[in-house]
Amino acid sequence: MTDDLASSELARVRSRVLSLTFAATALMLLGIAILGLYVYRLGPIVGPGVEESFGFAVSMMFLMGAMLIHLVDRAYRSWPFGRRYRPSAPGPVTDAGLVVALEVLVLVAAGGAIAYLVALMVS
Repeated sequence: MTDDLASSELARVRSRVLSLTFAATALMLLGIAILGLYVYRLGPIVGPGVEESFGFAVSMMFLMGAMLIHLVDRAYRSWPFGRRYRPSAPGPVTDAGLVVALEVLVLVAAGGAIAYLVALMVS
């Protein structure tokens, strides 16, 4: 009898966690869509207060995206309850790894600079 109660309780908890995860994911996607439309409606980025509004909206979209990635990662690592794995230990820091990190940093900085210049030319 207690096994039936435990399994029904576990099924109820799993269902609740799944529905909460779905709700949080849906709200984050809705928020990103709304902010995307807001950024689209701002028009040219030059103007009083428009730069700040654009920056705040983009930063909130990145924050919501990070939260979505975190939710998916946690759901993948711990679903169903009890099935967890340990990731392998990170490898040693090498010169090749530092070069790759520097290349990625330069690529991101160049992409940001190009996006900024394109935004200046468009407006």
